[in-house]
Amino acid sequence: MASQLFSPLRLKELEFKNRIFLSPMCQYSSENGMPTDWHFVHLGSRAVGGAALIMVEATAVSPEGRISPWDSGLWSDEHAQAFKRITGFVKKQGAIPGMQLAHAGRKASTDVPWRGGGPLSEDAGGWQPIAPSPLPFDDSSPKPAEMAREDMDRVISQFAAAARRSLEAGFEVVEIHMAHGYLLHEFLSPLSNQRADEYGGGLENRVRFPLRVARAIRENWPFPLFVRISCTDWAEGGWDLDQSLVFCRWLKEIGVDLVDCSSGALVPHARIPAGPGYQTPFAAAIRQKVGIATAAVGLITHPVQAEQIVATGQADAVFLAREMLRDPYWPLHAARTLNVDVPWPAQYLRAKAAR
Repeated sequence: MASQLFSPLRLKELEFKNRIFLSPMCQYSSENGMPTDWHFVHLGSRAVGGAALIMVEATAVSPEGRISPWDSGLWSDEHAQAFKRITGFVKKQGAIPGMQLAHAGRKASTDVPWRGGGPLSEDAGGWQPIAPSPLPFDDSSPKPAEMAREDMDRVISQFAAAARRSLEAGFEVVEIHMAHGYLLHEFLSPLSNQRADEYGGGLENRVRFPLRVARAIRENWPFPLFVRISCTDWAEGGWDLDQSLVFCRWLKEIGVDLVDCSSGALVPHARIPAGPGYQTPFAAAIRQKVGIATAAVGLITHPVQAEQIVATGQADAVFLAREMLRDPYWPLHAARTLNVDVPWPAQYLRAKAAR
């Protein structure tokens, strides 16, 4: 039987050569938001390695929207110009460059993970985080400033401007980061959103701001639009799959083309039953019940596992993260495992037949 994992996927007028996507992973290696040689090699090598979509890490729409001072950014035209070298190379490898747009919310202003990832004081280069409600992420985090209406309007404008810059930079997919406890997820979950106005309370109110962001980006973005959500907080009284299903129906109405189905990271002590493909059932449920394309992510490591997810209709594609850090050429190796003949870069052809 032909491999479904290596079959093309079409969204709008864009065709992905296979269903293997590089997940957006923060590298904490930018300089004032600018991509560096690290990003060129990191992203470029995965394009050489055969992935159909190369997604840039969570890229802040404003300086204060960064997780750390070393995060990627797209808040100026200079940032867009700096990404052109990367998007151009990715396209030459037959891959599609994608940009994940993000705002860290109350999880902003932290150090890099390999130094502990703790909050940074202003003296250490940090800043005042903002959030829907003045609730810190954990006991060691600063109290964020509650967003006023003008703050929301400004952030929406920043997302829209970043979408326009993504187009100028040569990207062909934009993903809105609404997961992992960052700003837009904070609005969605009742655990982090305790507002008393029309942006808090019931589900329709809590989704209002994220939907405004999605509409603003859709109006400024002509190509496929993805949204990454945390399908559940894994915490009592929090965001869950039932709410995700309703939300995804509204995203579909706006014109979102694919939902990237992750979970967790809103609260620090959630009990997550992590295991191989543990988030795939979320992608399957949303795909079936909403009728929208989905991607599965989370501990997908083996080619047969990825093939089974796509072939059985649980998701339209798979995002790989840590496995692609271990092996930038995972798609080429997966094709061999699944007995699929895929093109290799001409420079590497002498290695293709090796066993």
